[in-house]
Order: sequence, then structure tokens, then C-alpha cells
Amino acid sequence: MPTMLFRSNADRADWWRETVMGELPELDFRIWPDAGELADIDYALVWKPETGLLASLPNLRAIFSLGAGVDHIFADAELPKHVPVCRVINPNMALRMREWVVMQTLMHHRRHREYDRQQRMKVWQELPQPHAGERKVGMMGLGELGGDAARYLAMLGFDVAGWSRTPREVEGVTGYHGADGLDAFLARTEILICLLPLTDATRGIVNRGLLAKLPRGASFINAGRGGHVVEADLLAALDEGDISEASLDVFQTEPLPADSRFWDHPQVTVTPHIAAFSDPRALVDQVVENIRRDQAGDPLINTVDTGRGY
Repeated sequence: MPTMLFRSNADRADWWRETVMGELPELDFRIWPDAGELADIDYALVWKPETGLLASLPNLRAIFSLGAGVDHIFADAELPKHVPVCRVINPNMALRMREWVVMQTLMHHRRHREYDRQQRMKVWQELPQPHAGERKVGMMGLGELGGDAARYLAMLGFDVAGWSRTPREVEGVTGYHGADGLDAFLARTEILICLLPLTDATRGIVNRGLLAKLPRGASFINAGRGGHVVEADLLAALDEGDISEASLDVFQTEPLPADSRFWDHPQVTVTPHIAAFSDPRALVDQVVENIRRDQAGDPLINTVDTGRGY
């Protein structure tokens, strides 16, 4: 009988237990810290596990991330390098991310925050409004989520470009890549969206130097990871008008501390890391398939390149 350990401070353990065991009733599903004998654990289903937790499972066969990103796993300095790590890839997660990104982009494009302020002041005034084809949107990260969102923004008529580490082709999206393509990508981008994976190469990439290369008054949207952004630099850019508005779903510290300036900043929209909610009903099939594959001696799906971190 296979045994799984569940550990997350952000996901409902009872939902996951019910959903996984509905598909795999023979599974011994244990919820941390009630793990029982650690040597029994074959699989770990985790979000932001404590440092050393995975290394304490001597017979661990695979690690499953509860989200599309796996940086929270590779942040563990004691991570057992021989154990495969699998991320989730699912149309449901891409759909949810697409909805959030499109919504935030349209709010910036249609100047919704400014109209909200006018409503509170009872001001009836039309603001200048370019059409979508005149608005240059830039997507940093063209993986499963970023590529999908960029394609749909292009379908709405936006002039969309994308930047990635290596060349990527997305229908309707102008591609830039590598260090040589970054400056040109930024110079033409009026609404910058970050959906990069978080790696050593991308940590802190959204800093004062990068923001200064955008047209003055550009907007910024982040649903990648909080670690991509130097938060003090973003706040300074907002205060000085280099960045006009920001929509942020992820932060360096989560939950966002009550004393963070982002909560009350008049040009910032905060959401609590919900852009691509991990719905167990949509993601369980991948977890169950990987357990069955492993038990049968077959290769796992959606494994991560441990060298690249994604």
C-alpha cells in the first residue's frame, strides 16, 4: 500500500485527502505533523515544506508540488537531490491564471483605478483611452501559464511581446529572449506582466534598474513569485511616478504583513496569492497518475529539470 505525506500551510488538507483517496482509496494519506513512521512515506505532496522535512523521509520516491511553481521546494537546502520533483500542469490552472492576468491588464488599460477614485469624489470625467491595439503589453515568462495568458491577451487585440530565457514561439506574440533581448523588450512595454519561474537567475530581476527601462508611467503586474521583485525598488518607482500602478498577487513574505505599504498604497492592487488557485478536483489526476506510474515502474510525468529549477 503506497503512503503519502501531505504538508501545506495554504491548502485544505481535508479537501486533498478526500479528492486523492476518492481516486486511489488504497493510499495511506497522512497529514503533517501526524506522519507516523517516516520510513513508511513513499510520496510527498507539499507546498513550502519546512527545511529538512523531505530529507527526513528515508524512502521517499517522488515529491509533488501543490502548485505550478517548484521554487518553494528547491529553497530547501537539504532537499534530497536524487528524488524526482513533479509540478502540476493543468488547463484549469492556466484558465484561472489567464482570467486574473486578463482582468488586471484590462483594469490598467481602461484606467479602472482612476475611475474608482473619480467615483469616490463624485467626478464625472472621461479619461483619454487608447484602443487595445495601441497598448503594448509585455509578458516576462512564456511557459505554460505565461504563454497561455500572452496568447489570450493578443486575441483581445493587445500588441503583445514576450521575453524568455530561450527563444519561444507563441501565436500572436512578438518574441524576445536572453540578456540581449531584454532591454528592447522593456523599452516597448507599457504594461509589464511577470510570470517567470523563480530561479537563482530571476530572483530580484524586477529591480530599480529594470523598472527604469520601461516607459515612464508603465504599469506592473506580478503573479509569478514575490522573490522576483525587490519590493523597496517597486515602491520607490511607484512613489516617484516611474510606475503608475501595480497589481500584485505574490509577495516576499506571505501572508503579506499588516505593516506592508502595499496594503494602503493608492496605486497598488493586492490579492492574496489566488491568481491560479490549486483546485484538487482539477489536479488530482496528475498526482494519482504519477503514483500509479511509479508503482508500475514507468517514468513520471511533469518532472522538473533540477539543474534549471523548473
